[in-house]
Amino acid sequence: MRASTRRARRTARVEYTLPRKAASARWARQLTTGFLIGSRTPPEAAGRLDEAQLVVSELVTNATRYGRGRCRLRLSTSAGRITVEVRDDGVGMPVMRRPGLESESGRGMTLVHGLARRLNVSAAPGGGKTVRAVLDAA
Repeated sequence: MRASTRRARRTARVEYTLPRKAASARWARQLTTGFLIGSRTPPEAAGRLDEAQLVVSELVTNATRYGRGRCRLRLSTSAGRITVEVRDDGVGMPVMRRPGLESESGRGMTLVHGLARRLNVSAAPGGGKTVRAVLDAA
């Protein structure tokens, strides 16, 4: 067997449009896995697969639960970073809450904030927002 001579690109980017359905978070995790272990992304990106899947799952869940219509998932890798962006047409902004000990939800944005090197939310022209989380890939 011969080793591949194809080198991973320094940067790679994909974008997906997902329906407003509960299953979209599962689909987004699968798409993230395919992207990060693919031959076009740096090998170190696959080492952060679990963290990236969790961030993607939380952001897509929020977009499909609180947004209106479809959401857009954009994944990119560059210079030791994985960037996850989720855009939706919802009017509300994400909030980090302090859920009670018995609460079954409300921890998602806190988890994302803890995993991301940088987390920001920007209002989109014409309505909606984009939530961007940047993770270290090394």
